[in-house]
Amino acid sequence: MSKILIIEDEESIAELEKDYLELSGFDVSIETRGDLGLERALNQEFDLFILDLMLPEVDGFEICRQIREKKNTPILMVSAKKDDIDKIRGLGMGADDYMTKPFSPSEMVARVKAHLARYDRLIGSGTPKNDIVEIRGIKIDKTARRVWINGEETSFTTKEFDLLTFLAEHPNHVYTKDELFREIWNMDSVGDIATVTVHIKKLREKIEYNTSKPQYIETIWGVGYRFKV
Repeated sequence: MSKILIIEDEESIAELEKDYLELSGFDVSIETRGDLGLERALNQEFDLFILDLMLPEVDGFEICRQIREKKNTPILMVSAKKDDIDKIRGLGMGADDYMTKPFSPSEMVARVKAHLARYDRLIGSGTPKNDIVEIRGIKIDKTARRVWINGEETSFTTKEFDLLTFLAEHPNHVYTKDELFREIWNMDSVGDIATVTVHIKKLREKIEYNTSKPQYIETIWGVGYRFKV
C-alpha cells in the first residue's frame, strides 16, 4: 500500500484529501505545520507528498527544496495562489505537479495515481532486477546467491550453489560426472569425479524431502545426473 504524507494547515481540506485517497487504497498521514511536516518527510518513508505552499513555521517552497535535496519522491504542490510565478517557482524547486485551490478531489486522486505509476516505472527501469531461477518450490537468486527451499532460506557453499544453479538452469538434461566437474570446477576431472558425488549428496540433504527417493536430482545409473522438473 502506497504511503502519502499531506502537509496542509487547513484541516478540513487535509481531511477531505485524506478521505478520498484512503477510499482509493492509500495509507495517508497528515501534518498541519510546516516544520513537523518537513521532519516527517525527511525522516520517514513515503511514496508521495501533497504539499501546501502557505504553511506555519516553514513554507512549502522550503519543504520542497529540502525534500528534493535528499529524495526523488513525487511531490504534488497545492495552493490558493494562482500566479504563474508561484507555479514556476514550485516546479523549479523540484515539485512534480501543481494544483490550484479549489480543485476536484477526484482529480487530485487521479494525479496522485499517475505520478506514483510514473515513479514506479522510472525506478523499475533504472534498477536491474535480480536473476531468479524457480523450479517446484526451489527459488535461486543468482544475483544475491541465496536459495529458498519451500519458502525457507537455506545456506549453500560456493560450489554447492554453483552446482545447484547449473543443474536447475538445465532441467531434464543428463550430465556425466566428468561434464559436471568441468562445468563447476573448470578443470580436468581425471581422478576427481568423487568431488561431484560428494556435492550431489550434500545438495540432496538440503533440498530433498527424502534423499533415498530424490524428487529433484535424479541419478541416471551408468551415466550421471539430471535435474527433474
